[in-house]
Amino acid sequence: MAYQAGDTILDDEYQTFVASSSSPFGWNHIAGTGSGNQGLGQTHLVEVTPGSTAVAASQWNALMTGIINIANHTNDSITSRTAVATGDTIAIKAAVAADLATLSTSVAGGCTSATALSAGSELQSSQSSTRYNGSHIVEHSVTFASGNNLRFFFNAGGKIRVNLTRTGNGGSAKTSKDDSVDELITAMGNFDIGAQVSTRSGSGETLTTDGFANGVDDLGTSYTTIFLITQSSGTYTTMTIKGEAKVDNATYGTATVVTVKMSLTDPDSGDASFTDGNTDSVDQHANFIGQTDFATKLMLPTTAQGLGTVYTLSASAEVSNTTA
Repeated sequence: MAYQAGDTILDDEYQTFVASSSSPFGWNHIAGTGSGNQGLGQTHLVEVTPGSTAVAASQWNALMTGIINIANHTNDSITSRTAVATGDTIAIKAAVAADLATLSTSVAGGCTSATALSAGSELQSSQSSTRYNGSHIVEHSVTFASGNNLRFFFNAGGKIRVNLTRTGNGGSAKTSKDDSVDELITAMGNFDIGAQVSTRSGSGETLTTDGFANGVDDLGTSYTTIFLITQSSGTYTTMTIKGEAKVDNATYGTATVVTVKMSLTDPDSGDASFTDGNTDSVDQHANFIGQTDFATKLMLPTTAQGLGTVYTLSASAEVSNTTA
């Protein structure tokens, strides 16, 4: 039968709140192992056998505590409730199903409102081998111990973050190409890849390709272009920066490796280097870009606001680093 707030809870209703693996989802599916975009890897709550098991006060309180803990992590507003004591008649509390649905929606979106995140240490840093007037293309991979670990990390709000810096231009003064690169760096800012969406913290220039609606759950085994930014405000308006990503298996829950590809490209062919020994005191590479550096780190979910267990990578690697 359908439950109503204030009724004495039945074991089959409690079991639905805890263990339902179909919509409306139960707590164990939302916060436990789940599947796909549901699941945070938390310890499962005790289930009951519908039709034959009494619901203990401790079990009901554990469910209420679990809802509160996950809501604290997702930063969702839920119904205020008080604990029950042994011997109390456990009345169904208002809006339990609605609160579980709210948590389910937040987890399905990759906990984008979660603030219990910490920037991890730099995993990989790939500098261009020289100053250049062509392209700097880098691939970095992040590997998780299992498909579930990958899901739990991203579902909880974890992200792969990429930054670009320009580390100098040898002994010469900054060039006009450096100015264009700096504007692209500002336009990209922090490039974050999440579970369901990706973001850039920067702004400006021309967003030629907008694939920010793609997160890890959307990726396939070939590269998806998440963004292409074209320099628009400076001298070199053909210069671009591109971010792409792929996984080793297109099924979210089976994939264990995310690979990010970053490309800074200067297609202008009019700026060549001067002949060595015949520079007349002009820097030989006066029209080149200074060395650039793509760096990758993780934004890590923490236990600060409700999660009991968090997950992270098992390894990372520089797959390629090409300067042309």
